[in-house]
Amino acid sequence: MITNNIQTEIGEIISVNGNILTVQLSDNVKSNMPVIDGIVYRIGQIGSFIKVPLGYSNLYGIVNQIGAAAIPDNIKELIADDYSKICNNQWLNMVLVGEQVGRKFERGVYQSPTTGDKVHLVTIKDLEVIYGGYNENNSIEIGNISVSVSLTAKINIDKLVSRHCAFLGSTGSGKSNAVGVVLNAIANKGFKSARILVIDPHGEYNSTLKDKSYVYKIRADSSNQEKELHIPYWALPFNELIGIFTGNLTEQNKEYIREAVVAKKLESIEKNGINMEKELVSADSPIPFSIKELWFELDDFERRTFKEMRKIETVTEKITEGDAKKLVSNEYPPASAGGGSPFLNHQAKGILSFLDSMRLKLKDSTYKFLFEPGDYTPDLESYVKQDLSNLLYEWLGGDKTVTILDLSGIPSHIMTSISGTVLKIIYDTLFWGQELKIGGKKQPIFIVLEEAHNYLKAGEKSVSSKTVQAIAKEGRKYGVGLALVTQRPSELDETVLSQCGTIIALRMNNSKDRSYVSAAIQDELQSMMSLLPSLRTGEGIISGEAVKIPSRIQFHKLSNAPKSSDPEVSTEWMKETNATLEDYKNLLSLWRNQKLKEN
Repeated sequence: MITNNIQTEIGEIISVNGNILTVQLSDNVKSNMPVIDGIVYRIGQIGSFIKVPLGYSNLYGIVNQIGAAAIPDNIKELIADDYSKICNNQWLNMVLVGEQVGRKFERGVYQSPTTGDKVHLVTIKDLEVIYGGYNENNSIEIGNISVSVSLTAKINIDKLVSRHCAFLGSTGSGKSNAVGVVLNAIANKGFKSARILVIDPHGEYNSTLKDKSYVYKIRADSSNQEKELHIPYWALPFNELIGIFTGNLTEQNKEYIREAVVAKKLESIEKNGINMEKELVSADSPIPFSIKELWFELDDFERRTFKEMRKIETVTEKITEGDAKKLVSNEYPPASAGGGSPFLNHQAKGILSFLDSMRLKLKDSTYKFLFEPGDYTPDLESYVKQDLSNLLYEWLGGDKTVTILDLSGIPSHIMTSISGTVLKIIYDTLFWGQELKIGGKKQPIFIVLEEAHNYLKAGEKSVSSKTVQAIAKEGRKYGVGLALVTQRPSELDETVLSQCGTIIALRMNNSKDRSYVSAAIQDELQSMMSLLPSLRTGEGIISGEAVKIPSRIQFHKLSNAPKSSDPEVSTEWMKETNATLEDYKNLLSLWRNQKLKEN
């Protein structure tokens, strides 16, 4: 043992400033790459470990600065006139991160070293202590420690999920693969009632977790075991629903439509036998109602003309009978230009242009998942075959660990509203059901937000931003864990990012993004972020509560790793299309009728 200590000793502590130690390397260290027991070690690498033995315990620190920059200021002043005094010496700074007593390693230190204490290399046996000791029941293996392929990298599931986490990295850094590795490891763990919900804007994970997940997407391919994605419009908050339609509304007109929606929902609770106090019904309540019937009644009122001035009971007879189901308006005799009968409806709100845009959206096939959501579509009497409970059971109550909501077919301009609404539905469900066996406390859920920057912009007051902020701040109390996945952390809301207890940072080239990551981790370890641009694909630095110590790891590579949804240009250009004029005629027909070709 004494021989090993001599072999591993590399210098001594010159200065102690809180948890930052300044070390002067010994002149006896003949090489920066000593060989001990047949293994080559590197001295002074940024992010590498160094050990300070103190009796029965060992303190461990991470190197965060080397060379002349690590020399304490008071020593710099002493040698300012004669730099040759330190020409043969090397210096480094280290940040204390943990302590080992016996074979047990714990984050944080209970004692402090003093000047003159010896500093040692960390060997493979030491690393086994540092990275070992995880409880098999609540940890998963996700890769190996970069400095030693033989050391497996593990993370604590409890803290990863309940304290929230973020996967950050540039495009092509292996970010989606890292997320897939973590989800795959959880799914393979053998948990009986684990729940993971992935909000996936590009459909990247459909094949990654194929045997362990249910995939819901627009225009689902049933032969590929996909299910149709339905998001009932009547579950959207009123402002999000109205915001889908173009056209400006005054506050008065918006309130007029809000009251009409409330009236429809009040009728619905009786027709559908919904157990709810009428006084609690609002335009935001997730109660089914017929939006076609709402449109038809609003449109009809705007178009009416009257036989007598200002007498609403004298409505003129219709020229053509409309059809609410087909979104065809009632047609009345036009008002007389000379001021005689038929008379204009002076109580009309002037919202016909808005209603016309509403009709266009209701007829647009790209919105079918929203306005014609299968058995969740109310008939004209507002009756539905299946209520929201059926939808929640599909998403959260399945026998597979992972549910993937593939939003790739959703129009981009309503992505924020839809993703936010989905999150709000899930969060409200788990909040109000927190004491039930399917609530978040009894059966926690892990929500993964891929491409989070797309619908969680800093400074926005959208429903998605508000909901994610609520989950980040309060979700842990109700069993809702959050994982943000993005290549642009600088665009995320800082409040949400700061709530992530674990940061998994992969290669990141943008300096602005790196600064946001640095701000989210321990101050003394921010120098490790300078390594981000040089990380290999699939390699990341994990810092936070899910790991015992900040770690540089190489993630496992999934055989069916997530792939970009972008078309492969070279492959597609090699194919012959044999396009004809008829193909372009079909295209024009689809465009004019606002329809997409069915699978």
